[in-house]
Amino acid sequence: MTAPNRPYETRTFPYGTAAIAEAARLIAMGEPVAVSTETVYGLAADATDSAAVARIYAAKGRPSFNPLIVHVPDLAAAERIAVFDESSRALAKAFWPGPLTLVLPLRPDAGIAALVTAGLDTIALRVPAHRAMRALLAATGKPLAAPSANASNRISPTRAEHVLASLDGRIALVVDDGPTKAGVESTIVKDGAILRPGPITASELRAVLPDGSRADSALPASETAQVTAPGQLASHYAPIKTVRLNARQAEPDEWLIGFGAIAGDDTLSSSGNLVEAAARLFDALHQADSSPKARIAVAPVPRSGVGVAINDRLARAAHRG
Repeated sequence: MTAPNRPYETRTFPYGTAAIAEAARLIAMGEPVAVSTETVYGLAADATDSAAVARIYAAKGRPSFNPLIVHVPDLAAAERIAVFDESSRALAKAFWPGPLTLVLPLRPDAGIAALVTAGLDTIALRVPAHRAMRALLAATGKPLAAPSANASNRISPTRAEHVLASLDGRIALVVDDGPTKAGVESTIVKDGAILRPGPITASELRAVLPDGSRADSALPASETAQVTAPGQLASHYAPIKTVRLNARQAEPDEWLIGFGAIAGDDTLSSSGNLVEAAARLFDALHQADSSPKARIAVAPVPRSGVGVAINDRLARAAHRG
């Protein structure tokens, strides 16, 4: 029997026609490939092929109870897979393509591999805006399951080299389209409630939802008792080193990631710009994890706007459960 984590020679192709064609060829063979999205790099495979989806879990070392986000080209494709109500359709029309994931009732005839939903009767769907993922969806003609392209529970990848840091030899191909724009994973919403904060903020959701008050119902990492969507594990996005939050200065053995007036060894944003901080977050954590210092410290980041998503990821990175 062939081992599920059989060794690969992982190749990196710059984004273009040849890279997308090779990625589509591998996906047709049941192999997952890493590709850039507007949030983080995703590990994409045919969501209708159980063996292909199993290879995603094997490459990442991801627990099988943790469901995957499925990427589709447009709302029409999403409606063939899931049942939309008035609120979810309003959100889709407002924010797709873009960094919003909707958790919706799965249609019985959707044809999605059971592994994708981890046995749930719901599915997480997103219409990406990034050219590389959109090109791959068009080339394959398949819905693509695509969690972040990194070993499970490690720092999410916002550059091709981050993918290689944990998946080199585990996958066949990385489509390199440079650093991602948003820098944190998509906002996840179910029944109007935020399951995972992301680039689309609660106030933006409230402006669209018929019952906008539900958009404030984010689940803190410490209170997530049952995994109903991707990215809800209390310990997630984690460096190898321990992380101390809300640090105003570094201890002697710490690499300090600064913000605003707190400079540190590196900074998320010297001007205190939260959008810039989100885009830099995982890159800064990767740099800190490879630094000569034994521990990581992170300066306080305001809990407003996309700062809610930044603090969510930092809390999970610091959690040692």
